Amino acid sequence: MASAKRRSILGSFIAGAVLAGISLAAPLAHASKAHPVIGFCIDDLRVERWARDRDYFVAAAQKLGATVSVQSADASEERQISQIENLISRGVDVIVIVPFNSKTLGNVVAEAKKAGIKVISYDRLILDADVDAYISFDNEKVGELQAKGVYDAQPKGNYFLLGGSPTDNNAKMLREGQLKVLKPAIDRGDIKIVGQQWVPEWNASTALRIVEDALTANNNKIDAIVASNDGTAGGAIQALAAQKLAGKVPVSGQDADLAAVKRVIAGTQTMTVYKPIKLIATNAAQLAVDLAQGRKPAYNAQYDNGKKKVDTVLLQPIVLTKKNVDVVVKDGFYTQAQISSQ
Repeated sequence: MASAKRRSILGSFIAGAVLAGISLAAPLAHASKAHPVIGFCIDDLRVERWARDRDYFVAAAQKLGATVSVQSADASEERQISQIENLISRGVDVIVIVPFNSKTLGNVVAEAKKAGIKVISYDRLILDADVDAYISFDNEKVGELQAKGVYDAQPKGNYFLLGGSPTDNNAKMLREGQLKVLKPAIDRGDIKIVGQQWVPEWNASTALRIVEDALTANNNKIDAIVASNDGTAGGAIQALAAQKLAGKVPVSGQDADLAAVKRVIAGTQTMTVYKPIKLIATNAAQLAVDLAQGRKPAYNAQYDNGKKKVDTVLLQPIVLTKKNVDVVVKDGFYTQAQISSQ
């Protein structure tokens, strides 16, 4: 009885410490199949989107009896690899990874597999690695929705393609979807791509500078900007505003960041793609617990990551425009007061 009580107290301490953001140095060796230990390695918790994923994931995993250790790489490739190695040494059951660099985790994933630890690629596909599963929204579909949103608003003229981080495989998938929609208009000569650039680390300030330079190079004659997320869209719109073009040039985005939702309402951003974060996070928690407990998850797709065809749970995104912006309120993603405030 005393032993069970001590285990219960320790479990409560670990759960509380993780939620409080305390780093736990003590090993979290495979406690039991009923109460798996999950490592959640996130690219950069300083980004609004990932903080939401963390909160939903931890809450869902705890309801399923799991303990979660959350790590943030703060946009550092070396730090993320070190954090994953630390989780391996602590003997967790599953490691869920939002990769900073999709191309550099093959060796550390191999270490995890050697240690009998399951590895899930979250939102972004880890390339050339023996990952067990992948969960994401359909990123090619997101790219299609972005391009269609801009094209419907401006079906002719000079287009600038503002991509995501070159180290993020999602950025490439988004571009594939964007071009699938735009190519017929490009081939007809209705659309001319006057520039395209990737934005390292999806950095909004970098996007601002890129679009400033593009506007200068094209004498402000840019009719549409296909931006691959809300952060880069914000940078683009800031550059447009300086030239009194905000609201006149359609701009896409994704993630339904609060600032972007407000821009959609204001008319300076044409659309964003809402990916219900609670949906992916809770499904990922269930996926992690299923793998830890030896159950076969319900996959609905496969993606080739260069090493294998990875079993995938693929979720569907939602277009958000001024017409249906209340979806984020109905979902409890934001309150009416939040989206209405200046």
